[in-house]
Amino acid sequence: MNPQERKEIEKKILEEIQKTEAAIVHYKDLTKPIAPENSIGRVSRMDAINNKSVNEAALRQAENKLKGLKIALSNIDDSGFGQCARCQNPIPLGRILLLPHSRFCVNCAR
Repeated sequence: MNPQERKEIEKKILEEIQKTEAAIVHYKDLTKPIAPENSIGRVSRMDAINNKSVNEAALRQAENKLKGLKIALSNIDDSGFGQCARCQNPIPLGRILLLPHSRFCVNCAR
């Protein structure tokens, strides 16, 4: 991987970190407890609880993505960056740009 590709990947990772941090703030706002004194109907309350569960799952997923992005950013200058963690083959640049936190090539990720 040449230095220009590494710079492009680093830029993409930093952009993804910013987007993911913003998403985490948004999800944390959506997963706040639902106050029982709010005067909403029973069905609406059940719908709000269901939505809260969905948002909590999205929050966990975003937090895991952020961890992966930070790890990728810290490892970008390593000689093994851009190699599949399982088969050791190079991960295509397009995949790294789409999923910079992925440690596996397409075949090994299945």
